[in-house]
Amino acid sequence: MIKLENQFITVEILEKGAEQTSLINKQTGIDYLWQGDSAYWNRQAPVLFPFVGRLKDNQYQYNNKTYSMNQHGFARDRIFEVTNQNETAVTLSLLSDEESKEIYPFDFCLKITYQLEEASVKVSYQVENINADEPMYFSIGGHPGFNMPLTDETSFEDYYLSFSPKRSRTLIPLKGAYIDYENRTLGQTNTDIALRWRHFDEDALIYETKNKNVFSILSDKTTHGISVSFTDFPYVGIWSPAKLKAPLVCIEPWYGIADTSDASGRLEDKLGIQFLKPSEQFNCEYTITIF
Repeated sequence: MIKLENQFITVEILEKGAEQTSLINKQTGIDYLWQGDSAYWNRQAPVLFPFVGRLKDNQYQYNNKTYSMNQHGFARDRIFEVTNQNETAVTLSLLSDEESKEIYPFDFCLKITYQLEEASVKVSYQVENINADEPMYFSIGGHPGFNMPLTDETSFEDYYLSFSPKRSRTLIPLKGAYIDYENRTLGQTNTDIALRWRHFDEDALIYETKNKNVFSILSDKTTHGISVSFTDFPYVGIWSPAKLKAPLVCIEPWYGIADTSDASGRLEDKLGIQFLKPSEQFNCEYTITIF
């Protein structure tokens, strides 16, 4: 277990999956991060790599070969190596190996950095194609879950989703486990949305995002809330386990998205797929802020 701390917050991170497991306000003792419960969802803040969401039939094709891959990829279940650490920051790394190449035929180095900045945690992803001759295709995303409610005096439905900037964004519906991209509509993120479990009856709310965005969970009954800010992530998912009335909500910035039900299966054609030239590097980051 890795522990980071400053005067405002304490954070813990596992080497397995490079997964954050706590986010504690030192003044109040409140842990904002979901603690995992198999009755609802037994993960906490997994890293989604090399795919976000579900592949059609849990498989894909590349260079005339078919590979199998479960939802959200394999990084969340692999052991990362700590490559740099101080009191307020840590970098964990995962390299491709023979095991990974059985299901994902690319040479990569994935680095995840957690940096504390006052009452915020900046989460940075670096994906490097370490093959000097071949290109690489991938997706990556965050999946942090937050306790909801945050205090004993409030309930799930005392909170609301708030968006900045307040403008409409494209809402992408799901059809079963897959994206129903042809039927995307305009989502009313130009105003706050009351937090209700029924919003997640069909799984996640998925929005197309551009430029800088801040997605927050707030309440008029407490000063405690949380925000996730990010720039240029093409998608974000907001999720709570369907029809379970679970005491958690996830805000998930993504560079990638699930397949459509009619996806060709060819990796090069995958919706939202990212591309790296030989020896090229990709970087992105999002920030969780508590108050």
